[in-house]
Amino acid sequence: MDKWMDNPWFIKILALLLAVLLYSSVPHTGKKITDVYVPGGQSTATITDVPVTVYYDVENLVVSGIPSTIDITLKGPKTHVQAAKASKNFEVYLDLKNAKIGKQKVKLKIRDLSDKLSATLSPDSVTVTVQEKITKEFKVEAEFNSGQIEEGYSAGQPVVEPNKVKITGAKSVIDRISYVKATIDGKGKLKESITKEAPIQVLDKDLNKLNVVVEPKTVKVTIPVKSITKTVPINIVRKGTAQEGVTIQSIELDTNEATIMGQEDVLKATENVRVEVDISKITENTTLTLPVIISNGITKVSPQTVKVTVVVNVNKQDEKTLSDIPVKIQGLSEDYLAEINDPENQLINLLINGPTAALSSLKPDDFSVYIDLSSLSEGDHEVNIQVEGPPNVKWKPDKAKAKITISKNNA
Repeated sequence: MDKWMDNPWFIKILALLLAVLLYSSVPHTGKKITDVYVPGGQSTATITDVPVTVYYDVENLVVSGIPSTIDITLKGPKTHVQAAKASKNFEVYLDLKNAKIGKQKVKLKIRDLSDKLSATLSPDSVTVTVQEKITKEFKVEAEFNSGQIEEGYSAGQPVVEPNKVKITGAKSVIDRISYVKATIDGKGKLKESITKEAPIQVLDKDLNKLNVVVEPKTVKVTIPVKSITKTVPINIVRKGTAQEGVTIQSIELDTNEATIMGQEDVLKATENVRVEVDISKITENTTLTLPVIISNGITKVSPQTVKVTVVVNVNKQDEKTLSDIPVKIQGLSEDYLAEINDPENQLINLLINGPTAALSSLKPDDFSVYIDLSSLSEGDHEVNIQVEGPPNVKWKPDKAKAKITISKNNA
C-alpha cells in the first residue's frame, strides 16, 4: 500500500474519482447560473458654507460683490456623495482673469468633482464690480478721550509718527475717505505725557468703516500732558470799619497759599487770591472759617476755605473837654486885615472822645484850630472853623463857624 501512495499516477487517479463523486452529490435543477450586477443606491446632499475662490489681477484690480461662501447640492451614488461631502476636495471659483472694469454678472464654476456626481450651486452666478486699484497717501488725525485727563492737567496737541499712511483700495472707495484716525484707548487718569501704538481707522463722512488696506496698520501717538495749576499767596482784605473802642491788632490765616486751576493764560495773569474779613462785626478775639475768593477764569482753588484768627484790643472809651483853644487865621493876604467878631475872645472849646489812656495826656497844643480866609475879599463873612488833631481820638468844637470882617490894610 505504501508503494501505491508513492506512485504519482495512483494519486492523480484517486483525485479524479473523488471529484466525480462530489459532482454527482450536487442536485441539478437544469437552470443556467449567471453573474448579476446590483447598482448602489442614489443619494442627494447639500453642503453649506462652501468657500468661493476668485482669480483676478490682484495687483491692479479690486473686486467687490463676491460671496464668501455658497451652498452646493450634490446628487449621485451614495458612496460618492458621502465621500465628496466628507473630503470637500473640490473647488468653487470665479474666473475673472479677463474681466473688464465695471459691473458684470459672472457664473460660478466647480472643478475637481467626481464625474459620477452632479452639482447645483446656490447661487450659480453673482454680480461683481471690478474696479481699478489705487494707492493714496493720507494724513493721520489722532483721537483720544479727553475725560482721561486728570483734573488740574491739560493735554496738548497729539503727535503722530508717522503722520501719514498709504491707503490702497478701489478708486470709488478711496474717493469716499473723509477721516483717517488713530484712536488711543486707555484706562485710568493721565497726569503725564504718554506714547502708545494706535490702530488706523479709515472712515467716510458718515463714520462708516471702509474696506481698504492701510500701510502701516498702526502708528505711534504721543499725548503731551502738563499741569494747569499755580500756587499763589492768599491776601487778607479788610471790609468795613472797626466798632468804636475796638482795635484790630492782627489777622492771621492757617495757610497763606492756595493752588488754583484754570486756563494757562488766566493762570499767568493771576497773582493772588483773597479772603475778605468784615471787621465791623468783630468785638472780641475770634476764629472764622471763610471762603477763598477767586477771580473770573479760575476754575478751582484749593483749599476752598481757610481759618482766620482775629486778635483785637478793646479800649475803654472816655470823654474830655479842652477849653480856650485859640482860633488862628490862615491864608489872608498882606493887603487885608481880618477881625474875628465871633467867638469874641477868639477861643473855642473841644469835646474829645477816645480811649481813656489817650485822653489823659491830651493838651490844647495837640490841636490846631483855624479859619481859612485865602479866597475871601473885603467885607463881613461867616467861615467854617477847622480842627486838626491826633488820629486816635474824635472831637467836636463848641462853635462850628466864625464871623469875621475883612478890611483894607492901610499901613
